[in-house]
Amino acid sequence: MSAERGLEIAGTGGASITAQLFDRLRDDILNGALQPGQKLKIETLREHYEVGASPVREALSMLTSEGLVQRLDQRGFRVSEISVTAFEELLRTRCWLEERALRESIASGSTAWEEGVLLAHHRLTKTPRSIPGSDTASPVWEKAHKLFHMSLLSACGSGFLVGFCEQLYDLNIRYRNLAGAVAYPSRNVASEHLAICDAAIAHEADRAVELLVHHYTATGEFLRMRLNSMSD
Repeated sequence: MSAERGLEIAGTGGASITAQLFDRLRDDILNGALQPGQKLKIETLREHYEVGASPVREALSMLTSEGLVQRLDQRGFRVSEISVTAFEELLRTRCWLEERALRESIASGSTAWEEGVLLAHHRLTKTPRSIPGSDTASPVWEKAHKLFHMSLLSACGSGFLVGFCEQLYDLNIRYRNLAGAVAYPSRNVASEHLAICDAAIAHEADRAVELLVHHYTATGEFLRMRLNSMSD
């Protein structure tokens, strides 16, 4: 769930304290500032984020539905653990769901959908992948990357399906960040994106799905090795 889907203060149109805190906590979990297994004490979070105890409890409860936080019986909350097994399940599920969403989008995609995919791809190609002087993937690129992938699925006709795919995308970002994923200097990710884009726009569903799944599994193999090395 994104901040846009969070709570709003009635009559003001602005995001509520709970929604803002939800976004901040979510970002800190995804980028690794809050580590897997870390206890999330209400009082500590209240002081750190300078909010009341009630918004903290509400935001943590919302994060449990996304699998980012675990509720401990009578013991509060903690950041969800990670594992190679859980990552492999995440990868398989992403491939299953996105295959269906991409096929449906290609089957029903309008000219407006095609234009949206092309625009998102164009923006992605104009965004440097790495932070200057580093192999680390740029946060700006990450945002453009997500927009491109979600635009491919946006015409599937199911808001639920798109929402699930977006949630799994964000969980994958968490694994990439925790594994210290770099910008894959030995891999031409840009050419992979172009090939997926071209196949989708040409309405070549089988080809587009094949390329998308390969794109994900190639990244998955890299992350699997990194996660295994972290557990050694």
